[in-house]
Amino acid sequence: MPPATRAAPLLLWETGVREGIEDSRYRPVVADSWLLTEGRARAYPLHWQRFDAAVRRFGVSAHRVASFGTSVTTALPRSGVWFPRIELHLVPTQRLALRLRPAPPLVSQARGWLWPHPDPRRLPHLKGPDFEELEKIRAAAQDAQADEALLCDEQGLVREGAFSTIYWWSSGVLHTPPDDGRILPGVTRRLLLARCAELGLPVRHRLPSVAELLDSEVWITSALHGIRVLTQINGQPTAPVHERRLHEWRAHLDALAEPLPNPEAIWPHRSTEEAP
Repeated sequence: MPPATRAAPLLLWETGVREGIEDSRYRPVVADSWLLTEGRARAYPLHWQRFDAAVRRFGVSAHRVASFGTSVTTALPRSGVWFPRIELHLVPTQRLALRLRPAPPLVSQARGWLWPHPDPRRLPHLKGPDFEELEKIRAAAQDAQADEALLCDEQGLVREGAFSTIYWWSSGVLHTPPDDGRILPGVTRRLLLARCAELGLPVRHRLPSVAELLDSEVWITSALHGIRVLTQINGQPTAPVHERRLHEWRAHLDALAEPLPNPEAIWPHRSTEEAP
């Protein structure tokens, strides 16, 4: 997360109260975020579905998520370029929060760097619990003149980026690691795989070696940047990109951005029967 966005105040939404607070005491155990451009976002309901499933593990009811989601959706700006983040905190008290952040500059390429230690995440399938450790890892990548750190398994196979999902093209086939509980179930990943299914394109799920990635066109995806080309790993260049294919897939993701919905379209049953 760029330093300029770290100081963004938290807006707490509980029992209808909006309260700006200092950031220092609060660290999320669950988080989700998306790019918001002029009031339009890509797969907005899917981000809320992932957030809802994650916070349920910590005892947050569907009614609370729905009330929070209604407040957030109503309050989000309809102009400008933003990268809002919704969060669940447990300390000093359990609260749901919106961190309204201006979006950092969007980029189309990234340089990769291999984290030289085992994947440190405790809960890789959840977004939020390991943020503090992942931010340190990405800072180390930046110190190495890279943009994203790549996390590997015990055999040295690449699992995913610290804040991104990895893909590579080989013989015209898209490859990506399996969703086996050891990677984050990325929303952008879900959109790309759905597109493959629509087009009848095969997808192979496995972990790559670094040598294989260096011989391939490599993409990394995130909700913020969409598709970025991974141009190098530890200073060694990856294979050239297929420009037309890259343009078509980026255009597809861009076309999925829609105006923020009516909250009732996402939470149609916010009845008092689930109220705490």
